[in-house]
Amino acid sequence: MDADVLVVGAGPVGLCLAAELALGGVRALVLERLPEPSGEPKARGIGVLATEALRRRGLGPQLDAAHEDGVRDFARDHGSHLGHFANIHKLVPDPGRRGTYIWQPQLERLLADHAGRLGVRVLRGHEVDALESTVDSVTVVAGGRRWRAPWLAGCDGGRSTVRKLAGFGFPGTPALLRMIAGRVRFAGEVPAPGRYPRGTFLHGHGMAGVQEPARDSEPEGPVTPGELAEAIERVTGRSVVVEEVSESRRFGDQARQADTYRRGRVFLAGDAAHVHSPSGGQGLNLGLLDAVNLGWKLAAVIRGDVPEALLDTYSRERHPAGEAVLRNTRAQSALLAPGPHVDALREIVADLIDLPEVNRYFADLLSGVNLRYPFPYPAAEPVGQHCADLELVGVDGAVSHLYEHMTTGRGLLLTPSAPVTDRVDALDVTTPGPLLLRPDGVIAWAGGEALDAAVKTWFG
Repeated sequence: MDADVLVVGAGPVGLCLAAELALGGVRALVLERLPEPSGEPKARGIGVLATEALRRRGLGPQLDAAHEDGVRDFARDHGSHLGHFANIHKLVPDPGRRGTYIWQPQLERLLADHAGRLGVRVLRGHEVDALESTVDSVTVVAGGRRWRAPWLAGCDGGRSTVRKLAGFGFPGTPALLRMIAGRVRFAGEVPAPGRYPRGTFLHGHGMAGVQEPARDSEPEGPVTPGELAEAIERVTGRSVVVEEVSESRRFGDQARQADTYRRGRVFLAGDAAHVHSPSGGQGLNLGLLDAVNLGWKLAAVIRGDVPEALLDTYSRERHPAGEAVLRNTRAQSALLAPGPHVDALREIVADLIDLPEVNRYFADLLSGVNLRYPFPYPAAEPVGQHCADLELVGVDGAVSHLYEHMTTGRGLLLTPSAPVTDRVDALDVTTPGPLLLRPDGVIAWAGGEALDAAVKTWFG
């Protein structure tokens, strides 16, 4: 065997998964088709839950440093530092649980360094051409040779080769809208930005873009000056001269999801498992949470701590999370479509978002903080939810924070009683009340009689 797990794709999701596996003591080998990391800006941030997941691994200082510049960039390009639902920039973040504005190339470098420190090997220029799965292993052909491991995770993006070769279904809806944008230099006058009968023209702070109904075919590669000028004229009815386009990006809003995230010894995570509109900036958040959910479970099975059946909880927990994001991004696309009826609906939604309770609803919807996993034993809230970084007070009066104690990737029991298993770290605390946390920060128990069931379910 060449590794315990083959991870296909060295984007943020693949690197995060490989790091989680290495933290769990198993060998992960990453195969990446690109010879060098992509410098495309793509995503520009991660949400609350992904930020907290990386903070639990000690990456908080790097995220904080990136966030300061990221907030300025976002405000410069969008005219507001506030989050948005369907480009209605009014969502007020929870000051106690915030995401991170960080460009994707910067995030990839951060995660590559993190994975490298844990001993993860990344082989670039290794595109997967074939895949064969048996009852005890998976073999792929990449980089001119065969690679074999007991398990494989496809983290290779929306056009995932792993997903296709392994036979996963990928149902969903085609694109309703398309958008092209970039940093643009115009010559001469430019139409006023705003919504038009045929689409939306965005312009300000050096950025420009067009959102319009999806076309029969979408070009690939960087957006050209001529392409952007033609799109602006289609939408606004005004001709413009575009001299230069840089940092360009193009995307649509097709919404598709794998029928399951596990097929035998093959898993999917990130865009390989789900694609959707980038509205609300939820893609990286969703994918990184896939990685941290799968990583500790797969490592525990490989170590022999728990039965293989634990791996079924990965798709059972993460598939509904993906469905929820597809649902809200489809709703945002409906609010972004051109036309007077949608304009009227947007005005009403904008007025509703001014209400504090509604604002909180939309902010929580996009952040996913209210996500709650179904568990196989009786449990009430907050069990099944991701835990924030709590202040802890030890029995000796010492004060610390929860995430400081979760960098090892092990479970954590907060209780003044004795440890329940050698697979879980224990802290004697007086505040907060008793909690058992899984390695991914999900609350597995919060008092009551279900402690034994929780320990047996997640730690064996």
